[in-house]
Amino acid sequence: MEQLANDLTVALQSETFPRFIAVEGPIGVGKTTLAKRLAANFNYETFLEQADENPFLERFYQDRRAGALPAQLYFLFQRTRQIQEIRQGDMFQQVRVSDFMIEKDQVFAQVTLDDEELKLYQTVYQQLTIDAPRPDLVIYLQASTEVLLDRIQRRGIQAEKSIDADYLNQLNEAYTRFFYYYDEAPLLIVNATDIDLVNSKQDYQNLVEYMLNIKSGRHYYNPRPHL
Repeated sequence: MEQLANDLTVALQSETFPRFIAVEGPIGVGKTTLAKRLAANFNYETFLEQADENPFLERFYQDRRAGALPAQLYFLFQRTRQIQEIRQGDMFQQVRVSDFMIEKDQVFAQVTLDDEELKLYQTVYQQLTIDAPRPDLVIYLQASTEVLLDRIQRRGIQAEKSIDADYLNQLNEAYTRFFYYYDEAPLLIVNATDIDLVNSKQDYQNLVEYMLNIKSGRHYYNPRPHL
């Protein structure tokens, strides 16, 4: 870890080091955990989504068809408000790590809403002023549906217990489509299926060391599990 600390010191002194890092990926892949660890290492502020504040989320998990639209609209308004508030606080004078991008809202909407609901959602979306800052680096965490389902069950959040493999598989496919075309910022695609970014210091250190060398373009990180 000493070498990692030295590498971080050098990186943070560089003018090209990302001031805004966004971590993305499907439910259970480890976005928030990684964002918090990066923030702690880099002494960055965190900018985290607040899913537990959505009063429609548990209803959605119990009955996705009935609960999708109110849950999705709540998230859209919530995330838009978060971005506006942080803009007012002059985000460009800060260095931050986020566990979501505003674009994820449309990724989820395409999975959860039927055709008529999606039209309504898109109409609302287009009427909003969403001046979201562009990340300097996006980290997209991938994992198999089976791994996601296992991690969700193990973390034991009551509202998530009804999440099934079919829904996670749809989310995985939607994220894959979105990031296949994404080119708004440097992108690091991480295969997180066989690594433990929560409990393994070595897995985390290896990822950070790889990340420190990214300046532009699209990169793929496919590590072997640390034994």
